[in-house]
Amino acid sequence: MIEYELLKIIWWILVGVLLIGLALTDGFDMGAMILMPFVGKTDSERRVAINTIAPHWDGNQVWLITAGGAIFAAWPMVYAVAFSGMYWALLLVLFGLFLRPVGFDYRSKLENTKWRNSWDWGLCIGSFVPALVFGVAFGNMLVGVPFSLDETVRSHYEGSFFALLNPFSVVCGLVSVTMLCAHGGAWLMLRTDGDLHRRAAKATQIMAIIYLVCFIAAGAWLYFGNIEGYSIVQPFDTNGVANPLAKEVVTNNNHGWLNNYSLYPITMIAPILGILGGLIAVFASSKNKAGFSFMGSALAVVGTILTAGFALFPFLMPSSINPVSSLTMWDAVSSHKTLGVMTVAACIFVPIVLSYTCWCYYKMWGVITNKDIQANSHSLY
Repeated sequence: MIEYELLKIIWWILVGVLLIGLALTDGFDMGAMILMPFVGKTDSERRVAINTIAPHWDGNQVWLITAGGAIFAAWPMVYAVAFSGMYWALLLVLFGLFLRPVGFDYRSKLENTKWRNSWDWGLCIGSFVPALVFGVAFGNMLVGVPFSLDETVRSHYEGSFFALLNPFSVVCGLVSVTMLCAHGGAWLMLRTDGDLHRRAAKATQIMAIIYLVCFIAAGAWLYFGNIEGYSIVQPFDTNGVANPLAKEVVTNNNHGWLNNYSLYPITMIAPILGILGGLIAVFASSKNKAGFSFMGSALAVVGTILTAGFALFPFLMPSSINPVSSLTMWDAVSSHKTLGVMTVAACIFVPIVLSYTCWCYYKMWGVITNKDIQANSHSLY
């Protein structure tokens, strides 16, 4: 069987891959729906925007379920603390997601302008809220979550919903929203034509510029601000029994959470990738190059998530109350056997899921036009 320490690293990587897959797939359809009321000026154009993601949105959302399940199985303590402490924030995400399937199915059932406009804004808000909350959640990981563990390793959360909306986390939320909007706008460029295509290109350019400003601002805040990073005092038994209270954590005042980038220079590829991807999206959308724009926004997504992951490593949920209570990939994991069984299952099913997903995109690819909507007004969303 694979060594316990190696399995912990494997699952840190796999959960990261799932989060990236979620942002790349569910991210573009959320971004497209956030932009839809703004780039779609007519009912037909809005239906075009909706139907670009019609074959894929429900499959894309499976990435969210899979990522949540993987966190629950691999890092049960992280799942428990997050879902108890951030209960109202996650409930807000859930209710936001409720609007999406209902909106897709019922939006075009009635030929009533008020009815359709209401659902359009419902789809927009139902996509905006999860995008914002996910970014705010990552921001709070870097600021520190107000929880502690007692001697029986039970968590005690001492924060509130509004405390999550601290200034730094709001900036991270803006990074998330603008990044996904740029990704969604690039998707609309790929799948539409005419005026909708041109407006989507302009929206992509604007969102990518705002993303770059917020992304760089968040990095500067971490470097020059008063946000403290944590480090684990070595030696630390990474193969020992999972007990978060068995380690010693010190505050890193030199570079905060950016210390890993000085220790391991190769990790600098992540923020460089994020900035480069944003720049590609800006210039490609200004030149009406849909494929390059989508590639740029995808690189920005990958670079942004890797930047946060590398900065936090090996921490998963730092505690702002008691640093020793912080949860890491070494001590907040499931048993050796559980990780081993999960790895075997992942090796079997992940390639199958990826192959099926690629096949679906290949078979359902094509530009959606106003003529398509008019010819299939009763069968399309």
